[in-house]
Amino acid sequence: MKRWIFTCRNLVGATILAGLAMAAAAAAADAPKLVAESALISSADAGIQLYVREKRPADLTSFHSDRILLFVHGATYPAETAFDLPLGGISMMEWIARRGWDVWLVDVRGYGGSTRPPEMDRPAQENRPIVDTATAARDVGAAVDYILQKRNVQKINLMGWSWGTSIMGSYTAEHNDRVSRLVLYAPQWISNTPSTIGGGEILGAYRTVSIDSAKERWLKGVPEDKKADLIPAGWFEQWADATWATDPVGAKQTPSVLRAPNGVLQDSRDTWRNGKALYDPGKITVPTLLIHAEWDADLPSYQAHAYFAQLTHTPWKRFVEIGEGTHTVMMEKNRMQLFREVAEFLEESDPLTMN
Repeated sequence: MKRWIFTCRNLVGATILAGLAMAAAAAAADAPKLVAESALISSADAGIQLYVREKRPADLTSFHSDRILLFVHGATYPAETAFDLPLGGISMMEWIARRGWDVWLVDVRGYGGSTRPPEMDRPAQENRPIVDTATAARDVGAAVDYILQKRNVQKINLMGWSWGTSIMGSYTAEHNDRVSRLVLYAPQWISNTPSTIGGGEILGAYRTVSIDSAKERWLKGVPEDKKADLIPAGWFEQWADATWATDPVGAKQTPSVLRAPNGVLQDSRDTWRNGKALYDPGKITVPTLLIHAEWDADLPSYQAHAYFAQLTHTPWKRFVEIGEGTHTVMMEKNRMQLFREVAEFLEESDPLTMN
């Protein structure tokens, strides 16, 4: 079953944005109380701990596979400041949790609150790229196993953003029995366009990213007359402050930088940018949603379309394209389109069994 949806519902103007903020505040006042818990869990490798965070309604006491979601981040930024930053008064994690979900995120090693490998304590050029996709998928596996045991369920839903789609996609391809449904936001596939991340001709263990370069990358590909109101006032600064603070070493530099492992870039050079697939999406056998934004310069639309065609063994699949959004539409004015499409996919009845 194939379903293609292209949406271009655009919310523009300060009046509309102000109205949305007021509506969000009103909704928050009536929303169920949430419980938030964080923990460090063991990875498969000695000395490496992984940061996980959970939000759920305080009165949720019965847990089911189809109402648990785990999110993982992309190549540069940690999960918490992407998925659980209260922009406009609410994060995506909170929004989903308020619908009665048990929602989780995980940072793979080298990111956010998880252990930085020892190579990150040395100058980058002293070591080869660290934390490749296979390693990240093992870290996700540790988080999945932790949640399965804690909630006494057999499966959960998975969602990945950007590089996280390769992490979650490759994990699912090998562990379909542990996955209910799969959401791939800004899916990564074989590329014929230059990378927006860079990394230099010779890759060291990690790279450093400045706030200015992050803003430039974020807005790459956006029409000039659309840049000014794409990110609501103060949101970029709120995100940047929270994100760069997650790297205590980089935050001490002037100007501050964020360190990010280069394993993902080495993988990309060896596979995606060399005309090769890192894994086989045809091995994914669970319902799958691909969601993408119109102005995504990091992973353009052609990659999402090509990936969709490779999902040959899913019981059903869906592709959604959001108008007027970038690779980071999750933190832009049109983000509610993303939130709602994800929720609809995860919560709807199986269309193959409906009368």
